[in-house]
Amino acid sequence: MHDLTRRATLALGAAALAGPAFAQSAIPRRDVTPPRLPPEPGANLRIIRPSRFVEPDEVIFRRNAQAFQDRYNIPVRIDFVGWEDIRPQTAVVANTGTGPDVVIGWGDDPHIYADKVVEVSDIAEYLGQRYGGWTFLAEKYGKKDRSQTWLGLPIGGNIGPANYRISAIREAGFDGMPEDHAGFLKLCQALRQAGKPPGFALGNAVGDGNGFAQWLIWSHGGMLVDEEGKVAINSRETVAALTYLKELFPTFITGTLSWSDISNNRAFSSQDIWLTANGISLYFSVKNDPNTRAIADDMNHAPMPKGLAAAPPHSTTVMNAMVFRHTRYPNAAKAFLAFMMEAEQYDPWLLGCLGYWAHPLNAYRQSGVWSSDPKLAVFADTMNTPFWSGYRGPISLASGAVAADYVLIQMCASVASGQATPEAAAREAERRARRHYR
Repeated sequence: MHDLTRRATLALGAAALAGPAFAQSAIPRRDVTPPRLPPEPGANLRIIRPSRFVEPDEVIFRRNAQAFQDRYNIPVRIDFVGWEDIRPQTAVVANTGTGPDVVIGWGDDPHIYADKVVEVSDIAEYLGQRYGGWTFLAEKYGKKDRSQTWLGLPIGGNIGPANYRISAIREAGFDGMPEDHAGFLKLCQALRQAGKPPGFALGNAVGDGNGFAQWLIWSHGGMLVDEEGKVAINSRETVAALTYLKELFPTFITGTLSWSDISNNRAFSSQDIWLTANGISLYFSVKNDPNTRAIADDMNHAPMPKGLAAAPPHSTTVMNAMVFRHTRYPNAAKAFLAFMMEAEQYDPWLLGCLGYWAHPLNAYRQSGVWSSDPKLAVFADTMNTPFWSGYRGPISLASGAVAADYVLIQMCASVASGQATPEAAAREAERRARRHYR
C-alpha cells in the first residue's frame, strides 16, 4: 500500500522515465463545460487498481494523482493490486460497503455490482463530448445494457495479439502470421520442430488465459451466449475449436496449463518461447532492457488468426472505474476520474506506457505514441474491436461472473490436459454458464 507523496512520486519518475521521451501530442478537444462537482468538505480518496506491468504505468498514474491532490487539496491514496486479486477485493468492497471509494477493476465489474455503484453519466458525457466520443468497447463496457446510463468509466484496454520472433517465423518457412487455422497450426508445428516453440496461457490468467480461450472459440465462429443472452457455448463451433486445440496444444512449451499473466512474458524474455499472445508490456520490457534489446529488435506483433471470423477476434482486457455508493465523497471521486482522463494527464500516461492501456476516447487516436514505433500499430484500435466479454450477448452480471469464474479457459484446459473430450468440456461449460445466466 502506498500514500502519495511528492518526493516518492518524483523519485519513481526519475527511474522509470529515463528511457525515450515523447513530446505531448496535440490532442483535439472541444470547449465543453464540465459538470459541477464541488468536492465534499474534508474529502479524501482511496483508490485501488490493477498492478502495473510496465513501470511508467504506475509512475505516471501516481504523478497525475499527485497533481489532482495538489490542485484540489484532496488527499489521495492509491493501492496497486495483483491482477488475479482485484476481483476478490472488489467483491469484498461491494459486499461489505466499506473500503476504497474508487475501484478501477475489470470490464464487466460495474455490471456485476450495478446496484452498488454511483452513476457516472455526467463525467462520461462530458468527456465524450470533449474528446470526440467514446470507442465501441468503451460504450459497451461503460453503459448499462440497452441504456444511456454509465455504470463505469473505462480507463483503457489492452489486447493480446501475436508476439513473435521474426527470425523464428522465417526459419519456420513463413513470411508473417497466417490468418487461417491450418496455417497457424503448421507454423506452430514448424516452430516446435525447430526448437523454438510457442506458448499460450491455459491457466487462470485474467488477461492472457481468458484472451486465448476467447480467441480460440470466436475464431471458430463460437460464442458464449447469443444476442439475447441465451447460453450457446455448447455448439458444433465450440467442439471444433476444442478439437483444433488438441492438435495445437502439443506444440506448446510445457507448463502453460498453470500460467498466470506474467508467465509468458518471462518465457519469451528468456527465449523459452518464440511466439505467444500478449499486450505491449512484453515488447516494452525487452526493448528497455539492454540485456534483451536484441529480442525486441527481432520481434513484431500481428493480429491472431481470424479463422472463420470477419475480423481478428481479440479479447480486450479493459480497466473500468467504479465509484461505490458507500463513499462519502462521490463528487471528489468523479472529479478525480475526469481529471485523470484530461489530455494533460492522460496523454503523457499513454505515451509513457507505449500505449499499454490503449485509449477509450477517440481523440487520443491522435496521440504521438501510435506513430512513434511501427511495431505498436496493431494496438492503436484496441478499444474498437467488435468482440467483448460475453460475446454475443449483453454485458451483465452473468457475463462478468463467467469471466471471473474462468469458465472458458477451464473448458479449454480440460481438453488440452486430456481430462475431457471436446464434447464433454463444452457440455460442462454450458452447465457452469447456465448457473450464471438464469
